[in-house]
Amino acid sequence: MLRRALLLLCLTQPLANAAQQNDDLAYSLGARLGERLRAEVPDLQLDALLEGLQQAYRNEPLRLPQARIDHLLQDHEERLQEHRQTQAEQAQARFLAKEKSIYGVRELAGGVLVRELRGGQGVRPSAGSRVKVTYRGELANGSLFDQSEGPQWFRLAALIPGWQTALQEMPTGARWRVVIPAAQAYGEEGAGDLIPPNAPLVFEVELLEVAN
Repeated sequence: MLRRALLLLCLTQPLANAAQQNDDLAYSLGARLGERLRAEVPDLQLDALLEGLQQAYRNEPLRLPQARIDHLLQDHEERLQEHRQTQAEQAQARFLAKEKSIYGVRELAGGVLVRELRGGQGVRPSAGSRVKVTYRGELANGSLFDQSEGPQWFRLAALIPGWQTALQEMPTGARWRVVIPAAQAYGEEGAGDLIPPNAPLVFEVELLEVAN
């Protein structure tokens, strides 16, 4: 009898654990969804949200036509994108204003900001030059997104506009801190997962050599 009871316990325990895990997973998915929706739509009607969630999950008829759903979601996404862009533009404006106030910073064409960290005496690149540089690139929050492993050659015309502007003012041998507004870098599109849309970029650049 005892052996049978132990066997039943061994069989039911994995089932109980699986049920608890499934319940915890459902709760976790709901919590994560709730966090995102709270940030995106703080005045969302939760009863309507749960109704739509249940009907779609159970494959039941929806109370709104699909065309109406598509229109509402597209409109929401467009307004969300506009809000994010406005926030990014405001953050960039604050960052650039702070950078401009730093002693020794001067502004070049397109709003590119430069500050000399070490002077140079050599030739300046032209638009058609090749440049040998070392560099370190950061976002406005200080996170690193790119760094040269050693000296690298680039065709100046192939670089982002902000680099072209700064390097044509930079004598060989110099090392500068260069702050590039988003419009002179990767703009509203950003660059993959590394550089978000409307992101100003900060570089430390050393110009080692110029060739035509």
